[in-house]
Amino acid sequence: MTTNRRQFIQQAAGFAAGMAFLPELVAGPMKKKMFFEISLAEWSLHKTLFAKKITNLDFPAIARKEFDISIVEYVNQFFKDKAQDKTYLNDLLTRRKDNGVSNHLIMIDGEGGLGDLDAAKRQTAVDNHKKWVECAKYLGCKTIRVNAHGIGSAADVMKSAVDGLGKLGEFAKTMNINVIVENHGGHSSNGEWLTTVMKQVNMKNVGTLPDFGNFCLRRADNGTEWGGACVEEYDRYKGTKEMMPFAKGVSAKTHDFDAQGNDTLVDFARMMKIVKDSGFRGIVGIEYEGANLDEYEGIRKSKALLERVGPLA
Repeated sequence: MTTNRRQFIQQAAGFAAGMAFLPELVAGPMKKKMFFEISLAEWSLHKTLFAKKITNLDFPAIARKEFDISIVEYVNQFFKDKAQDKTYLNDLLTRRKDNGVSNHLIMIDGEGGLGDLDAAKRQTAVDNHKKWVECAKYLGCKTIRVNAHGIGSAADVMKSAVDGLGKLGEFAKTMNINVIVENHGGHSSNGEWLTTVMKQVNMKNVGTLPDFGNFCLRRADNGTEWGGACVEEYDRYKGTKEMMPFAKGVSAKTHDFDAQGNDTLVDFARMMKIVKDSGFRGIVGIEYEGANLDEYEGIRKSKALLERVGPLA
């Protein structure tokens, strides 16, 4: 009886140990937690939106149902005349709520250059952006992304950008909204230049949105920052590292992918380590801009890449 009892206890212990591993055998190893949250930038679907196959109002549901992403970043181009339309904004808020989605930021284009050397034009740009600050507040966003665009020498545009961003930052501060600048061509794609602007503005609610892909300093099209092939580029890893201390978001831009699912232009493992080492623990937005994949597939591959390299950074 003593031997049988001992054998029974040993067998029971072995069975219990085996059961402890059952969840892992069934579900696979537990996913490591990432140091950031993933959002979806609406620009990832810009071709589909411009083709009018979907609208801005569809975006929250698409982010959740198609990609299981619960944080979104809007682009003002897709609801340009609706910034003060409360009926429209309430509809958008309802769709956000119905799909369990959080509004993160609005990317603002076409409202004038905040670094314009002409003081009157620069003030007009500041005033044009104010309605988007109010819109962001109404939608529950924390941030608007702007452009520190201006044509002139680096020093002259810097002086103007400090003035324009400072004025808009003061207005946005009253609504607890962040104003962030993306490296978006020209002087702004120079990480050292943009961080110097941030230091001179010196406001807690004015910061940067490092974009992994936008580091073209000069294009063939008459030296402007839009159009034409890039003929001068800033080091993307150096630039991202320089901007991260001021970052209030990150734009993980992707283009094409190799057979292993890696971006063919950007070393994401290296880039995400730079982001992590900076102490950033916020939101990283997927912004697919490739030409060879369907936008939906490109977004899925982008998300899979972030989920794979994020825990390893």
